[in-house]
Amino acid sequence: MADNKRDYYEVLGVDRSASEDELKKAYRKAAKKYHPDLNPGDAQAEKSFKEVNEAYEVLSDKEKRSRYDQFGHAGVDPNFGAGGGYGGGGFNGDFGDFGDLGDIFGSFFGGGFGGGSRRSNPNAPRRGNDASAAVNISFEEAAKGCTKTVKVTKIDTCDECGGSGAQKGTTSKTCPVCHGSGQVTSAQRTPFGVFQTQTVCNHCHGSGKVIENPCSRCNGKGRIRHTVEEKVEIPAGIDDGQVINLRGKGDSGVNGGPSGDLRINVNVRPHPIFQRSGYDVFCEIPITFTEAALGADITVPTLDGKVKFTIHEGTQPGDEFKLKGKGIQRLNYSGKGDQYVKIVVEIPKNLSREQKEILKNFQNTSSDKNYKTQKSFMDKIKDFFD
Repeated sequence: MADNKRDYYEVLGVDRSASEDELKKAYRKAAKKYHPDLNPGDAQAEKSFKEVNEAYEVLSDKEKRSRYDQFGHAGVDPNFGAGGGYGGGGFNGDFGDFGDLGDIFGSFFGGGFGGGSRRSNPNAPRRGNDASAAVNISFEEAAKGCTKTVKVTKIDTCDECGGSGAQKGTTSKTCPVCHGSGQVTSAQRTPFGVFQTQTVCNHCHGSGKVIENPCSRCNGKGRIRHTVEEKVEIPAGIDDGQVINLRGKGDSGVNGGPSGDLRINVNVRPHPIFQRSGYDVFCEIPITFTEAALGADITVPTLDGKVKFTIHEGTQPGDEFKLKGKGIQRLNYSGKGDQYVKIVVEIPKNLSREQKEILKNFQNTSSDKNYKTQKSFMDKIKDFFD
């Protein structure tokens, strides 16, 4: 039989001079590749897996490797009298110094190798999920702050059973299948050891408890979904798209765990006059041709009400002035931003004959000193074409 076996070094894909680390790495790779759980129903993979384990069991033992290097398979086959060979008691599912093999298989099979890992306690306190809602406010409300009431759909502890899930006057019982662990363990014996896998208990669905008389209000879940109203304090200076977080106002926790948070998304409606940039406010004010030329006292709207402002003589279209401290309250800080007012000069339309004559007379009496910008521009054009 020994004559039909492949060379152990060939099986692992290493040279005869391979170090212990190289052998271990090669075995790790081959064990993953041919493991039966990754190749269900593949007889060839199962055969290769046995062959890989046999090769590593021999070559990882210095004494057996020495005999194998000297005598080949006969040196480790008990039928040839050398003793200590594979199948004679050397393997037995024990991987010796390759103790991290459980980590390899655990990452694939979800359970332990010869032991396994355990899920967290299903009855441990767990924090509730965060809930969310949205609130729409005006530009002024964002600038000044306000109080709003929002409707929130969230999950709360059932007020009928107090979260136990059992009808009043009754209690839940420990699951007789998993004994309260929420999981069941199954073992499969193979020639290479015992493989254990853990799955969620189907009887209690992982809760570890069985409710024989479920609460009629929550159907045994211990929590109910409903809509409630929450008052929200909107701070002055908040901006569109920002979020207000209310601690402990989200879904209730499980098994006595803390509640989640409530996240309020703030939507600010645009304003017909004002625009915002940071904490500053911008607006445009139209004035007449005459007001721009002669100067005038105008009324400017602000978030604090109307204010008077004097336009100086000769104001040009696009001129901008600042009203200090007339912007938006800084969020969680003292002080306000500023308001910037841009002048828009409106040119008159639908002039009467008399108005046109007056403007023509005005134009005829004007000189370069009245139009500095125009004169400068004409000089540049003249220089350009000369």
